Amino acid sequence: MPIKSSELILNPDGSIYHLNLRPENLARDVIFVGDQDRVEQISKHFDTIEFTTQKREFKTHTGTYKGKRITVISTGIGPDNIDIVLNELDALVNIDFETRLPLKQHTSLNIIRVGTSGSLHSDLPVDSFLLSQYGIGMDNMLRSYELHDICEEDMEEAFIAHTDWDSRKGRPYIVSNSTVLEARLSGSQMNYGITATASGFYGAQGRVLRLALQDQNLNHKIDTFTFDYYRITNLEMETAAIYGLSKLLGHQAVSLNAIVANRADGTFSSDPYKAVNALIEYTLEKLTE
Repeated sequence: MPIKSSELILNPDGSIYHLNLRPENLARDVIFVGDQDRVEQISKHFDTIEFTTQKREFKTHTGTYKGKRITVISTGIGPDNIDIVLNELDALVNIDFETRLPLKQHTSLNIIRVGTSGSLHSDLPVDSFLLSQYGIGMDNMLRSYELHDICEEDMEEAFIAHTDWDSRKGRPYIVSNSTVLEARLSGSQMNYGITATASGFYGAQGRVLRLALQDQNLNHKIDTFTFDYYRITNLEMETAAIYGLSKLLGHQAVSLNAIVANRADGTFSSDPYKAVNALIEYTLEKLTE
């Protein structure tokens, strides 16, 4: 049965509703950035740019770097935006927009998040790189989907017990990255660990301005959690949602971070733009090896 127009929403030009993209505009290797200004930071390295568009915070450039076709797209901040971006990207490659039926042959995208984050440990200094092996989702967005087959439930139970997690905030979920992309993006300068994905920037990440926190010790509980020699290394707002939706939809995903803040010692990078640019160049080179 065709997907209803209220569910798969297209613009008058046939592009997908939020992203303003048509299937031919999308490469199979897709770099996610949060900040729309970072799209140009990446595409300025391209040999050619064949397509650009922007609608709301979703900005896209598709071009080639050393002969490889790559799409860069800004997702904005938070798991709710990831829900929009990943579902619409999947529709572009796995649904026929004319018949509104799923395509018989599934297409898998390679999704690489290039972002910034704050580390939770003094031995992960500012300006270092981090690859997320797992994402812990402390948001509830992904719980709208059936997650049983993709989650690391033993690790979830251990995290819930260690943090004495308040069930009124919903159950955290834990999803692994694509080991294929991890191998492709690994390098001697890369650190590894578990990334905690929060649903907000202030209270959800333990920051206090004028409001009291539900659990004042949560950050300490998070940064002391270990499981099978893995530890939680950083806090941000997208990785777990990217991993979860990618697994559910049959795509490969890995999240890379330039560490620009260290929550353990209270430091911030003196030149975060330099750190981000270094990670961008590293990622582009790895994708073309």
